[in-house]
Amino acid sequence: MNLRRIAALVCLVVSLAACSGEPKTGPVEIKWDRDGCVHCGMALSDRHFAAQVRGGTKHRAYKFDDIGCAIEWLKKQAWATDPDVEIWVTEYRSGKWINARKAHYIGGKTSPMAYGYAALEQDAPGTIDFEELSKRVLAKDNRQGIKP
Repeated sequence: MNLRRIAALVCLVVSLAACSGEPKTGPVEIKWDRDGCVHCGMALSDRHFAAQVRGGTKHRAYKFDDIGCAIEWLKKQAWATDPDVEIWVTEYRSGKWINARKAHYIGGKTSPMAYGYAALEQDAPGTIDFEELSKRVLAKDNRQGIKP
């Protein structure tokens, strides 16, 4: 085998190794009814309320059954304010992953851990932003979307 072929083979192996494993950005695949919430331990079953946080030293993805669990858990992480932290939530109507910081939240929903908020991609009457949602969750004025 000549030197060019060996170099090409090495480049191919390195490229494939870099592509394998978990992606380093965005939400990861959920194994519904098998993956557990890292905050409360409940299985992720309801596709309308799931959330993920990606961060820490390895920019790992952490899974949650309710956005409230994600907010409470993230508050306890030393890297919570790192600008590279990503937060994803499933859109209530479509089930697709959306950026939790850009989502609009509506209360009064029956969510897995009774925080009571669902994420919407588009603004709608009565919705709040992520900052207000976080304040309510952390103030414990959150169960079933009750307004303070």
